[in-house]
Amino acid sequence: MEGLRGSYVVVTGGSRGIGRAAALAFAREGAAGVAVLYRQDRSAAEETVAELRSLGAGESFCVRADVSRWEEVEAAARLVGGRFPHVNVLVNNAGVLQVGGVEETSLDEWRRTIDVNLTGAFLAVKAFLPLLRRAPWAAVVNVSSIAGQTGNVVAGIAYAASKAGLIGFTKRLAVELAGEGIRVNAVAPTFVETDMTARWLSTPEGRERVRGLHPLGIILKPEDVAEAILFLADPRRARGITGHVLSVNAGRYT
Repeated sequence: MEGLRGSYVVVTGGSRGIGRAAALAFAREGAAGVAVLYRQDRSAAEETVAELRSLGAGESFCVRADVSRWEEVEAAARLVGGRFPHVNVLVNNAGVLQVGGVEETSLDEWRRTIDVNLTGAFLAVKAFLPLLRRAPWAAVVNVSSIAGQTGNVVAGIAYAASKAGLIGFTKRLAVELAGEGIRVNAVAPTFVETDMTARWLSTPEGRERVRGLHPLGIILKPEDVAEAILFLADPRRARGITGHVLSVNAGRYT
């Protein structure tokens, strides 16, 4: 087995941040193609695909899909199935950030956060499972959050609930698919320097405050999380790991 070389990968929310970093990491490891699912920014998705192809993942392409809508996810899976022989890795990364407690959070905000962050992963697995089953080996990596592990974070109640739910989904799905040899794991990052966290990292004072939250004294980059995703997806390095949540949090939550 040659690890990730020649693999076919799907990354939801793959045009920016952690998703983009993960897509590029797979390309550097020799993936044959990465399908970049995006919801809004087509130009960013196309730029990511161009870089993927320049790294050798020549069969890469992008697909617009709102992961909270079954018909769009199902259509994306059909398109991917028409271009890839199978899918080795599904990375459920698409997500939205919500800030606020019970009283500040509207029902619409709650539902949208759960629909994208949690139901989106469920729909993606449901749609892409036939393609995962076609592969000689397959893995699912869900992008959860430290907010799903501890309530002591600035993220809102709907976000924390969605990310905690994603951990439960990961563990149950790992048991369900283990008999088919499909591994399912999750990563749980802390603050990562992306568009989503820009509000807290836009000033020197803010950056120092965030850095001070983490015993390692660093602010994580998307590439730090991408390496963890890569490890969990790799059929050689992580062949015996399933149902696991890998914390990438610079020591903030241990």
